Formats: sequence, C-alpha cells, structure tokens
Amino acid sequence: MFSFRHTQLVAIAIFTLPFAVSAQIVSLKPSDLGLRIEIDGRLFSEYRTTDAQRPYMYPIIGPGGANLARPYPMEKGGAEDHPHHRSMWFTHGGVNGVDFWGNGEKNGTIKHAGFGQMKTEGVSGSFVAKSNWVLPDGTLVMNDERTIRVEALPGGGAIVDWTIRLLASAGDVTFNDTKEGSFALRLCSTLSIKESKDAHITTSEGVTDKKAWGTRAKWVTYHGPDPMGNAVSVTVFDHPQNLRHPTWWHARDYGLFAANPFGIHDFEKDADKTKGNHILPKGQSMIQRYRVLIEAGEPDQTKLAERFRAFGGS
Repeated sequence: MFSFRHTQLVAIAIFTLPFAVSAQIVSLKPSDLGLRIEIDGRLFSEYRTTDAQRPYMYPIIGPGGANLARPYPMEKGGAEDHPHHRSMWFTHGGVNGVDFWGNGEKNGTIKHAGFGQMKTEGVSGSFVAKSNWVLPDGTLVMNDERTIRVEALPGGGAIVDWTIRLLASAGDVTFNDTKEGSFALRLCSTLSIKESKDAHITTSEGVTDKKAWGTRAKWVTYHGPDPMGNAVSVTVFDHPQNLRHPTWWHARDYGLFAANPFGIHDFEKDADKTKGNHILPKGQSMIQRYRVLIEAGEPDQTKLAERFRAFGGS
C-alpha cells in the first residue's frame, strides 16, 4: 500500500527528472593535474599542466560516455606511437628553430604559468591559462594566454573553443615552416581510418580520408564509431580571422589531425623551406581561434556550414 509520503516522492522524482537530464551544467574544479571540467557532475575533460612537456586536455568524453581521445601515453589504450600526441593541445614544431612539438631534452617546453579568470554560466564554463615557451636552458622565447570555453550541447555533445594569444615578449619570434603543428587532436582507435574500416575524414571542401592531408579547408571532421560503437563526429573549425585562413591540415590516417598555418612547404611540396615562416615582432601578439564540435551521429555538411557561420564564418 502506498503512503502519501511515498506517492509524493514518486511525483517529485517524475517531475524533476526531465530537468536533471537536460540541465547540462558545466563546472570547473581545481585538481592535482590542473583543472577538471565537468558536465552535470561527470568528467568531460581535464586541462593538465603538470605531467607533460606542454599543457593538454584529456580525456575527451563524447555523447555516448566514451573517451574519444587516444588514451596512450596517459594510460593504456590505443596505438603506442608518438607519445607527444596527447589528446588536445596547442604547440608548434619550429619556433625560432627549436622544436616545441616533440618531446625530449633538446626540445622546447611550454610551462604552465598559472590560471586567470574562471567563469561558469549554466551550460558553459571558461577559464584562462597562461604559458611560457622556454628553451632547454630555461630562456624565455614567448608567452601565450589561452582562453578555453566549454559548452554542453543537447544530446550530450559539446563545443570546446580555444582562443590563443601568442605574445612575442622576449624578442622577435619566428614560427618556422614545418608540418608538425599546431592546434591538434589525437583521437581513439575507432576514429582512426588506419585502424577502423568504419572511420572517415571529411573536409569542408569535400575531400575525404587520406586525401585530406595537406589540403586547405575551413573545417575537418573525423567521424565513425566511438569505443562503444555509437556514431560520433569530431569537427575542428578554423576561425576566418586566423592567419592564412583557410588553414592547411596535418590530418593523418592514424587519428591525428591538426590545423597548421605554418607548414606550407610540406603541404604544398614547395622547394622553399621558409615559405610558411611567420615572424611575430617583439612586443606584438597574434590571436588564433579554433572550435571543436563533438556530436552524436554522422556529420551533416549543411549543418556544419551553419556552425561555421555561427563561429564567424561566411
């Protein structure tokens, strides 16, 4: 026999459940590794600052609850190659002639210098992270200030915006012409066309799979099954105000894709190895913006074009 109290509790549960499901509240919490980003109290990603040669975001939890980033080298899972490919990050393979892309004692390090403003507003949260780019001997090359914003979408998807302000604080900075850069993701095995027959790459220009490497596009999408078998797509948009938009894409068949405005001689097979160089004079800054869209299902080019326009495109 139901008591009034039991009936009342059931009614409250039924009434509040839809709101709990659709709330999608983003929260930011300091952690031992940096800053934990949660959606409705569950881990979405973590901005990690202490355990690598440069900051990065890991994991990337998709709409179905699975991690869309390659786990290695943070934990076991996925192809064990290129240990410097850590989930989602920004760097470049040639800065004043020094490699900040790969790991090693002879390479540069991007050191986390502290967090700035943090803000949460319901379905979105943002934070500022400051970084110092330093040579192996500790000499400062430049600074950056990155504003990262996460927005929870209906259906479990998300938007991750990176706005990176690069400041030539210590002298002129040359971004050298190399394919190894710059805003990058390394995705899980099921989204790697080398490892999964169901994975694909599609650019805004309609170029697909291996042919996408080195081409210019407004956006690139990797799509296929997540580790649980659910269809998912991950799209990176290059902002129209970025240097040399639409950018070139270092889009590999093994799950790496990176927006890189500096690698012209590699991508265009040009004999001039300095053609893609870009000099940032001392005291000046440059802003690069990227948007990552994570959604369930197959990508729709018409809807992605709408998303691009919402990001500032035309």
